[in-house]
Amino acid sequence: MVTPSPSRGVVLAQAWGAPITGNSEARVGWSTGTSSMRTTPVAGFWMARTEVRNEEFAAFVKATGYVTVAERAVDPALHPGLPPEMRLPGAVVFTMPNATDGSGRLTQWWRYMPGANWRHPGGPQTGIDGRGAFPVVTVTVEDAQAYARWKGHDLPTEVQWEWAARAGRSGTPAHDPPAGANTWQGLFPVANSADDGFIGLAPSGCYPANAYGLFDMIGNVWELTADRWTDDHGSAATPGVDLAQAPTRVATAGQHVIKGGSFLCAPNYCMRYRAGARQPQDDDLGASHLGFRTVLNAPGP
Repeated sequence: MVTPSPSRGVVLAQAWGAPITGNSEARVGWSTGTSSMRTTPVAGFWMARTEVRNEEFAAFVKATGYVTVAERAVDPALHPGLPPEMRLPGAVVFTMPNATDGSGRLTQWWRYMPGANWRHPGGPQTGIDGRGAFPVVTVTVEDAQAYARWKGHDLPTEVQWEWAARAGRSGTPAHDPPAGANTWQGLFPVANSADDGFIGLAPSGCYPANAYGLFDMIGNVWELTADRWTDDHGSAATPGVDLAQAPTRVATAGQHVIKGGSFLCAPNYCMRYRAGARQPQDDDLGASHLGFRTVLNAPGP
């Protein structure tokens, strides 16, 4: 059952029984970010209809004085050997190149940009004026958890997130780009035809909701979850998926699972625009394609 609550901006997703969770697809290639299938029960919960918007995060910062991880200097103890410019406060920003050399090196389109943060998601010369309805980005799991606590909410677990994203569907979806979602159309990373209406981020909630009334569960921005990253749902092993798809560093800071894909997912590159796909994200590294939404673990009306 799904119960809308427009005044609270959330829907109640009552998930009793044993729904599909985790990765419901067989691993089909290095770029899919999927693993084995398993089922697990999940209790009912409320989930925010949209990713947290800039205007909502701004209200949190104004009320609390919170300073995000991207606005703080990098801890050299966690990342010894980083060059000086990467120790400055900042985040990883996608920059579309004119061409690539075919090596697959992320530095051809990802740059660590000092001064990039939620207020300046594309770097110091950018801002969010007039973009209050866009999802907040360049946030970390620590930032997302702080916001969630302020709201009296939590971050969704991977189980909760995937159950909500599937919206009652089961089986293995096609690997074609989804209709009605903000993903990359064209040859990544050099050409985006913007057939979906946007080259970069889209405002939260401008594409059709899924069957549970939730917007942008697939595409637009990757979404942080409460779960620490492991290579397999039943394992605490060191990550073994292809990390070349994610803007990560050699790190000891830990990683969490992110879900849903983003506006950068394309058939020739990421292809993680599916509910079952997953990826690790460094706990202390914000990125310009990374946001979050919250859940309320409470009974229904």
